[in-house]
Amino acid sequence: MVPQAREPRPEYAAAKSVSNGALRTLFRIAEAWQLGNRELMKLLGNPPRSTFYKWKQGEAVTLPHDVLERISYIFGIYSALQVLLPRPEAADAWVKKPNSAPLFGGKSALDRMLSGQVADLYVVRQYLDAQRGG
Repeated sequence: MVPQAREPRPEYAAAKSVSNGALRTLFRIAEAWQLGNRELMKLLGNPPRSTFYKWKQGEAVTLPHDVLERISYIFGIYSALQVLLPRPEAADAWVKKPNSAPLFGGKSALDRMLSGQVADLYVVRQYLDAQRGG
């Protein structure tokens, strides 16, 4: 009996179809926000350095679900900032500026996001969505 090829799981197929485009967009956002590789790696959940640099070189990949989740929050944060602060330079600078909102305690949103916890990306995204009235 010849084993039949299994259909890829839907979530795997979806991850594969969006991974490379998501990474290209993420690296453009990182450039706009002037993030270093260490900061970006931390935002992505600290993947192995070799993996991160393969992603950066544009090798075809399928990102793990948790990395796609983190990227999704970053996209949402970026998008919300573009709406709230229509001047691109102001929107891009916001993530590094000290913030007096209780959520940030005088530190920047980037400081909060760099805690390494996906929940902190979520909280920053929620904060910005609330500021937009959404």
